[in-house]
Amino acid sequence: MPFDIMMPFYGRFDHFRSAVESVLAQSDPDWRLVVVDDVYPDLRPGQWLESLQDERITYIRNTENLRPSRNYNKCIGLMRSEFAVIMGCDDVLRPNFVSRVKEIIAARPDAAIIQPGVSVIDENGAPSNPLADRVKSLYRAKGSGTRALSGEPLATSLLRGNWTYFPSLVWRVDELRSRTFRTDLDVVQDLAMLMQITMAGGVLVLDDVVCFEYRRHSTSVSAVTGPDGSKFKQEATLFRETAAACTELGWRRAATAAKHHLTSRLNAASELPAALRARNSAGRRALLQHVFGS
Repeated sequence: MPFDIMMPFYGRFDHFRSAVESVLAQSDPDWRLVVVDDVYPDLRPGQWLESLQDERITYIRNTENLRPSRNYNKCIGLMRSEFAVIMGCDDVLRPNFVSRVKEIIAARPDAAIIQPGVSVIDENGAPSNPLADRVKSLYRAKGSGTRALSGEPLATSLLRGNWTYFPSLVWRVDELRSRTFRTDLDVVQDLAMLMQITMAGGVLVLDDVVCFEYRRHSTSVSAVTGPDGSKFKQEATLFRETAAACTELGWRRAATAAKHHLTSRLNAASELPAALRARNSAGRRALLQHVFGS
């Protein structure tokens, strides 16, 4: 069965073209690409994709704009392989992505989630290392090579600072289908899913071999929803619910990390200057509430 690469699409044509071309350049050609266009106003990306006439590529255009989580859930319903990635339409696979992921799956068939090695690029494709990614590297689980993480240690690590890169994560499809992404958390739905799987006993396999390039740019969902505070309202909801769930499991360290969510508070504080420059009073209030609230 070919490895499934799902690509929800809504974004720049040039970034989309680079993403698709990186799939076509895989050293292991045994893959299937499914692009789910969330009614992007420009029809040219879809027309270009169909012009490739590659039988491994499927193009679907939604009849209505589903927004992120609902579109991700639609992608889950279209998956055929045992493991799949929900790739960003602005990200880039290195040629070794599919082959490396298959190696990890063969070595760790018990994995529920795989976090392959990731490098960060800017909107022009140049290597980048902004503050958010420097912080991620500090919180990333220690060790080297390929290692498995699970239980309270994994939950605590992710709640202190989510060091994963959602578009690069490879998921066991059965795990996704038994849950689906939360539509009320369409910015932090990845951490919600990670927590659900972790609390159910799932294993995350972390690998150091870089095979994915994550693109940071000013128009991404997380970048846009930071200064207006909406991202942090969702995070507050998730941390509150997760603290309660971890307490029920007896995971005191994880519950404490969720309750304090220090990194999230610091992130909100870092967004305050942008909210002030934009004279966004509602965003400023929401950010301050997240920084100093419970």
